[in-house]
Amino acid sequence: MDSKLKLQVIACVSIVIALVLGLVVFLNQDQKKQAPKPAQTMQSGETKPENSISQQKTSFDEKYALDPYADPYAFLSDEEFFDKEEDELIVDTSKMLSLLVSTTQKDIRVHVVNDKGAPVAGQEFEFRLKKDGEQIHKTFSDDDKDGMLYLSDMESGEYEVLLCPLGEYEVPEDGVMVSVSDEISYTVLDDISFLVRSEDEIDAKVEDTAVNGAELDADGTETNKRLTEGATVFGIDVSKWNKEIDWEKVKAAGVEFAIIRCGYRGSKTGALVQDPYFEKNIKGATDAGVRVGLYFFTQAVNPVEAVEEASTVLMFAKQHKISYPLYIDTEGAGGNGRADGLDKETRTAVCKAFCETIENAGYTAGVYASKSWLLNNLDMEQLSSYSTWLAQYSSQPTYEGEYDMWQYTSAGKIDGISTLVDYNVSYMDY
Repeated sequence: MDSKLKLQVIACVSIVIALVLGLVVFLNQDQKKQAPKPAQTMQSGETKPENSISQQKTSFDEKYALDPYADPYAFLSDEEFFDKEEDELIVDTSKMLSLLVSTTQKDIRVHVVNDKGAPVAGQEFEFRLKKDGEQIHKTFSDDDKDGMLYLSDMESGEYEVLLCPLGEYEVPEDGVMVSVSDEISYTVLDDISFLVRSEDEIDAKVEDTAVNGAELDADGTETNKRLTEGATVFGIDVSKWNKEIDWEKVKAAGVEFAIIRCGYRGSKTGALVQDPYFEKNIKGATDAGVRVGLYFFTQAVNPVEAVEEASTVLMFAKQHKISYPLYIDTEGAGGNGRADGLDKETRTAVCKAFCETIENAGYTAGVYASKSWLLNNLDMEQLSSYSTWLAQYSSQPTYEGEYDMWQYTSAGKIDGISTLVDYNVSYMDY
């Protein structure tokens, strides 16, 4: 390229650069002219100057009536600006009610519970009942205000139980369905806890009146020594009558299992009552390594009540490790017990209902009774598939039926127990 051409190129490039720089300077000056002036800070009590920005609002401020002196963060101190969080809203659920409904045979049992699942007492509730969609009675009332309604002699069919509206209570709009059958259902009642009482709530002197039939039948040849012959396992059975027990000493004394009374049905009122020493006994025994089973003194007068008793035992059993069977203790209550006058057929049906309910729940069931009671008050052919715990205080058992546990004395002595205690041998090592 010759020198003349180079000069021409340089001149062109210089012109282009000058034009670009000029354009940049022009644009920059225009932006400075349009830039708003910074707001002036006002001191407390100071008035706005006559030539303040408020008098020179931009078209945007004028259009939307904006005040450039307004605090842009004022909304933060406005308590009503924000919606309250859900967890800040207080919702009273204490008046929200629901129903627990169960059936055993031709009956309907209804419990009214609050939002915590506890029974609601002190208020007379009314219920409506529908069968196959049709209302069968105007209303049923909870007259004794215990939050429970029990209906017996019901026809089989599909029922809907509804709680009637009541004052400030919030009741469910939909009813609870229940299927009533003519045949007994040997299934655990999940709402049985509402029926179980402590001894503080009843008169134990008139309710806990079991009479040991084996002592009445004793022939005077019993021994209070431990039986070690044969393939047997040594154990005891205990209740509140044995008072405080040191289970570590009991275990060290050679006791391998214990059948613990968990409760009884009242001889007079029929209340279901927890043995006051049950929790102490079962925790102490299991912690010490003693295997346990449970028993319940029955005063059931029909199979429906037997299912209630079995459900009570299962409620206690599921909270602990159980190795030995769950027994129904069937014996007299001094002649005045509500179940003392049952005939053999009914008493056998009671024991069967108890055992079937226990077995259907996955546990081993059994019947405890004296020799004379087994022979005279029960049809043992109908109960042969369950464990039999024989109570006979004699040097040798003379009961000719089958049994897998023998209570042979009530005069045993064990280190760790201040009272006399029943001795047992089990021919099954559960």
